[in-house]
Amino acid sequence: MTPQQYCQQKTKQSGSSFTLSFLFLPKHKREAMTALYAFCREVDDVVDECSDYQIAQTKLQWWKQEIHRLFHEVPQHPVTRALKPVVEQFALQEAHFIEIIDGMQMDTQYNRYADFEQLALYCYRVASVVGLLSAQIFGYSDKATLAYAHDLGLAFQLTNIIRDIGEDARRGRIYIPIDELEKAGVTEQALLHSQPSAQTQALLLKQIERAEMFYDKALSQLPAADIKTQLPGLMMAAIYRALLQEIKQDPNLVLSHKVILPPFRKLKLALGVWLKRR
Repeated sequence: MTPQQYCQQKTKQSGSSFTLSFLFLPKHKREAMTALYAFCREVDDVVDECSDYQIAQTKLQWWKQEIHRLFHEVPQHPVTRALKPVVEQFALQEAHFIEIIDGMQMDTQYNRYADFEQLALYCYRVASVVGLLSAQIFGYSDKATLAYAHDLGLAFQLTNIIRDIGEDARRGRIYIPIDELEKAGVTEQALLHSQPSAQTQALLLKQIERAEMFYDKALSQLPAADIKTQLPGLMMAAIYRALLQEIKQDPNLVLSHKVILPPFRKLKLALGVWLKRR
């Protein structure tokens, strides 16, 4: 199995909506995004699959060393070997890969976030940085596109947090800031035990409102000159915003169920953006 085949398999196994947008990219960019996404899956799986956080920390530290080898020596892992030509072709920065791993390390250190400032740092590391790397691969001519990519990544992560709130709670994790729980009159136990109420609904609607604000902010910053190259991100924004609208109909449902969009609807949304913007 070649490094690229390994990355394709890893990406396919994830079943993520993000991979749908890769289909609309030219081959070299599709392979670059597949390698980047496979890297994100590898480091994310370390946290998800290691119940012993000391072991997880050790594995993530290995990945930091592997990123050093990627940029300065000879990488060992299939994913980093696939990334080798990508970082050179698209001038990706070593610091960004380290930031992503730092974000994963936060998951080994925290299962609660005191306020949005602390959560925003986590979201920046695990999502906004991925957005910045993706924007470089997609291509841009105006630096304002990086502000768009930053805020779009944040919006995506906030959407993930809302969608996965029940699943995360069952793993003992709460990503909604604790000060916002207290202000809304929602206890941690209500989330950990999937107890819906008027208070939890109001809290979740506030989280949706903030995510939508970041989508609006991101899209308002995308220069017209870069719309065509950034189409994959716009496709994902359409899909994720549609998901938020589904959740908005009954926010409390995410406490016990994972709300998803059918594959055909996601493809239809992606095609709609493609046809409109091309």
